[in-house]
Amino acid sequence: MKVWAGGGLCEEDEAKVSLLDHGITVGDAVFESVAVRGGIALSLSRHLARMVRSCQGLGIPAPDVAQLRQAALDVVAANGLDAGVLRIIHTSGPGPLGSQRGDRLPTTAILAGPARHWDDTADVAVVAWPRNERAATAGLKTTSYAENVIALAEAQRRGCSEAIFANTAGSLCEGSGTNVFLGIGGVLVTPPLSSGCLAGVSRGLLIERCGLPVEERDLPIGALAACDEAFLTSATRDVQPIRAVDDRVLPSCPGPLTRRAADAYRRLQESEPDPD
Repeated sequence: MKVWAGGGLCEEDEAKVSLLDHGITVGDAVFESVAVRGGIALSLSRHLARMVRSCQGLGIPAPDVAQLRQAALDVVAANGLDAGVLRIIHTSGPGPLGSQRGDRLPTTAILAGPARHWDDTADVAVVAWPRNERAATAGLKTTSYAENVIALAEAQRRGCSEAIFANTAGSLCEGSGTNVFLGIGGVLVTPPLSSGCLAGVSRGLLIERCGLPVEERDLPIGALAACDEAFLTSATRDVQPIRAVDDRVLPSCPGPLTRRAADAYRRLQESEPDPD
């Protein structure tokens, strides 16, 4: 694969990153995963806008959005990528061996890879470790993903494909790489951003642009296993129905609200692949 690094396209094995880069040594970096279908980088504008917000939250200089957009399109074209995923990474740059940042420029790179196949439904496991909704990085899409790696490994050990977090208040928060929607009384309910969850691009589009009845409100973590239907959302999964929660099979999978959400999201992608 050709990648974008150092300000231009190059072969993957030619790209170089300093071993002192704080994205490597302390995870002081942000990233975005952008689905590519039909040669189009879906919702690229929203992903880049969120990257800027994450940079602001970390307090690192944001990338030039216009340059990064063109770079992403160049990576898609250079690889003839019809279906796949882009990983856009922006770090605070090289720095000392510690938490203090250096004074060198940020590092930015764009990688490309094949599309991942997701099952038609997902079994999820609620893990014991809480999200800290008051953390300095709450709601930011940073590369500090070790917590997610541990949680997902535990979920997979239990035969599930996604881990679900509560927050420190015991409220439903999010998955390791997904947002969660529940069908309750004919309405879709999803945790508010104040729960500490990521402002997922797919989550936002379902709330804002798909014409569905959605409420953002706090729910106890136990509400997930007790609901009629539920689904996960992410840039690469789109809408994925949840079949079971901790071995408890939900009454409906996919339920009627899940079907409506999946249909509405698909129509939006077809009509507006890069909505504002």
